[in-house]
Amino acid sequence: MKLWGRKLFVILISVLTLGLYIPPTELAAESAEKEVTSEDSSEEKELPLSIEEKPLSEEISKEPEKQDEDPIDIIMAQAKEQTITKMGPKILDKIDAEMTEEILPKIEEVVGMLLTKSDEQAPYYEITEQLTPGYGEKIFNLYNHRTNEEEARFHVRRDKRPGEGYWFNFHYHLSEDNFTKHHFIGEIYWEKNTPPKWMS
Repeated sequence: MKLWGRKLFVILISVLTLGLYIPPTELAAESAEKEVTSEDSSEEKELPLSIEEKPLSEEISKEPEKQDEDPIDIIMAQAKEQTITKMGPKILDKIDAEMTEEILPKIEEVVGMLLTKSDEQAPYYEITEQLTPGYGEKIFNLYNHRTNEEEARFHVRRDKRPGEGYWFNFHYHLSEDNFTKHHFIGEIYWEKNTPPKWMS
C-alpha cells in the first residue's frame, strides 16, 4: 500500500507541475538564431539578448566592483555610521556640526591608521554592530575575525565638569596596552543640563 501511495504521489506531482517547466535559454537562443539565418542569410542581424541570455562576462564584470571595493573604506564607513547611530537624533540635532567637522574625521583617521598598520590583515577586520544604548560608553570595537581578537575599542564618555556642564569625550583603547590607556580623539560640549540617553 505504501509503494502504491508513493507512485500515486509522484504521478499527481507530475500532473500538477505539467506546464511549469521552462526549457533552458540555450535552446531558445539556438532557435532564434536559426530563424534569423533562414529569413535573411545575406544580412547579419544581432539578436536582442534577454536578461537570462546576457553573456556571463557582463555579469562577472559587474561583480569585481563590489569585490574590489577597498576593505578599509568599507570599515571606515561602518565606523562613521555606528558613531552617528550611537549618538542618536536628540543629541545629533544639537552637536551635528561638531560631529561632522571634528569627531568623525578623526575617528576615520584613527581607524584608517590602525588598518593600514597591518595592511595584509585589513580584509579580516570588522566592526562590531552591538551598540550599547542608555549610558554605556561603547561605540564600536574593531576586531580581526580571522584571529577572533579585538584590536581597538572606541568609546564616548559623558564628563560632568563643575561650573561648565557636560562634555562628550571621544576616545579609544588598544589591545597593545591591554585596553587600559585612553587615546584621545576629541570632545564636544553639550550644556549644563543632563544629555539624553544614547540612541534616543
